[in-house]
Amino acid sequence: MGRGWSGVPAGVRDWAIAVGVAATLLMTGLSERPSGTGLALLGCTLLAAGGLALARRRRTPVFVLAVTGLCAVGYQATGFDVPAVGFLFAVYAAVREGHRTVTVVASVAVLATLPLAALASGLHDTGEAFAQARGALEIAWLVAAGAAGEALRQAERRADEAERTREEAARRRADEERLRIARELHDSLTHQISVIKVQAEVAVHVARRRGEQVPQALIAIQEAGREATRELRATLQALRDDDTTPPHGLEHVAVLVERACALGLDATLTIEGQRHDVPAAVGRTAYRIIQESLTNIARHADAATASVRIDCRPDALVIRIDDDGKAAPETAPTPGVGLLGMRERVTALGGRLCAEPRREGGGFTVQAELPVDQTA
Repeated sequence: MGRGWSGVPAGVRDWAIAVGVAATLLMTGLSERPSGTGLALLGCTLLAAGGLALARRRRTPVFVLAVTGLCAVGYQATGFDVPAVGFLFAVYAAVREGHRTVTVVASVAVLATLPLAALASGLHDTGEAFAQARGALEIAWLVAAGAAGEALRQAERRADEAERTREEAARRRADEERLRIARELHDSLTHQISVIKVQAEVAVHVARRRGEQVPQALIAIQEAGREATRELRATLQALRDDDTTPPHGLEHVAVLVERACALGLDATLTIEGQRHDVPAAVGRTAYRIIQESLTNIARHADAATASVRIDCRPDALVIRIDDDGKAAPETAPTPGVGLLGMRERVTALGGRLCAEPRREGGGFTVQAELPVDQTA
């Protein structure tokens, strides 16, 4: 047997409440109608029974609901105009145990029967009996509306809390994954890039100390190592800080072209149209497309020249990169990770990408059209 907050066994508390309600009902009924007749004795018995039945409300809530309802109707019919206090206790107990439908049906039945019982007692005329019934119904509907509103509020609060918990969990998983990627990049790439950069710087320094001419390829490796270190550092910082601000944009394209020239490629940059501010995502995508294209030309195209053309239109940014390499339609290379990455970036912005060998004159062309108004 469980114990309550004060250490009193639950069964003892239940009997104490039942006896208290029964005594209250009896005192209220006897103060309004003196005993002495058979009906009065029956009414007193029903008053007591309606209170004492509450001792079983935890174990058999539906049975107690029925007993208290019948007792309330019975003592009304015997002339005891006493509120159905025992029935209200039973309603609370039944709802608490989850018997909502049964409780609603029983409540409607009792409320509809009470005015008929009052008429049967002969103490009230029809108008008075139904006026009392209407008042009881109004109170009951008020209580029901308040309970329904509170239940709805609690349900909405729990739903909001559940949604917020799911969002926080998803955000936490994304943060953990982002930090894991940052650690992997740091552990795998930072060391290797640092070694390349240091070795190139040492080689350049030694050559200059000896008075030798430093090869352009070595200087290009040194600059590429420095740029790769800066980009990796910016990427790691963005991953750790969840910062989506692009590290490079259109204003850095000229550096890419200069770097390609340092590698021995005759690269040119042409910008047409009125230069205007573009969304950060568009500028970053344009930079990455040009960077990947020039890298592919230097590695695979066996080209001597390359041209980068940027057409700034009011509604779009059109980028075209051409080279004079040996690519031809019949020897088109299989798209690699770099080209697939370009296509994904362009598609995400709602643009179009065309990357294929030229049919006339040879060489390869990458052309991307990035809408400006849709991503602004």
